[in-house]
Amino acid sequence: MCKTEILGVSIDSLPLRALLEEIDQAASNNRRMLIAHVNITALNLAYKRPWLRQFYNQADRVYCDGMGVMVGARLLGCSIQHRYTLADWVWPLSEMASRRGHSLYLLGNPPGAAQRAANRLQESYPTLRVAGVQHGFFDKTPGCPESMHVIECINAADTDILLVGFGMPVQERWLMDHWHLLKVKTAITCGALFEYVAGDLRRGPAWMTQNYMEWLARMIISPRRYAWRYIRDIPLFYWRILKEALQPIRPRLSHASQLEQPPKSPRQE
Repeated sequence: MCKTEILGVSIDSLPLRALLEEIDQAASNNRRMLIAHVNITALNLAYKRPWLRQFYNQADRVYCDGMGVMVGARLLGCSIQHRYTLADWVWPLSEMASRRGHSLYLLGNPPGAAQRAANRLQESYPTLRVAGVQHGFFDKTPGCPESMHVIECINAADTDILLVGFGMPVQERWLMDHWHLLKVKTAITCGALFEYVAGDLRRGPAWMTQNYMEWLARMIISPRRYAWRYIRDIPLFYWRILKEALQPIRPRLSHASQLEQPPKSPRQE
């Protein structure tokens, strides 16, 4: 298994089946695993934030969630073979968790979204265990009473798989600051996932989402939410890719190695 480095972030290239097997093994064998996703926005954010690059590079798995990242890799002379978005693979994740007896905890998004998403998932998989739900509108400052209460609830629920959806880079910062306190088997960053699963946000038609045009569908469906982000982020990303491509050639592919766990004490920007 190989990793591809783009703008200082190491990205895994592994099929979804393999990732689901690793999540299952972590839950079954009481092993901890931190999973994050990157797209153009994530890599732009990490470019200016050393702590965010550290977070990604110390995560157990970082998968590609954007066609733009795959194109960027090709421009750098390397390749990312697999791309998937959690709005799609949350269903096979839930099927696997239901079949194997693993529990999910849905943390984040506006009030009510996580519960509605949990209801939808359990409609499809009635035996799925939902350990709990919690919206993302609470104080996330390290050590503050609200964050500590949320962590206590997650730990008390004996959570196997924690989905964290605060948006970038807040969800990554919160996990980096609190990973050592969480007693979960696997944590996965998930952005606005619950709103999509609940039906609060619409996705583009299958012919767009399956042909790497989800970014365009999002701009059309939710222009206030996504248009400026993509208008700003896409040119900036490729400008940075161009600058990296013009630097002296260096290896960007390496065999996967065991990564360190996130630090137990937070590093500030």
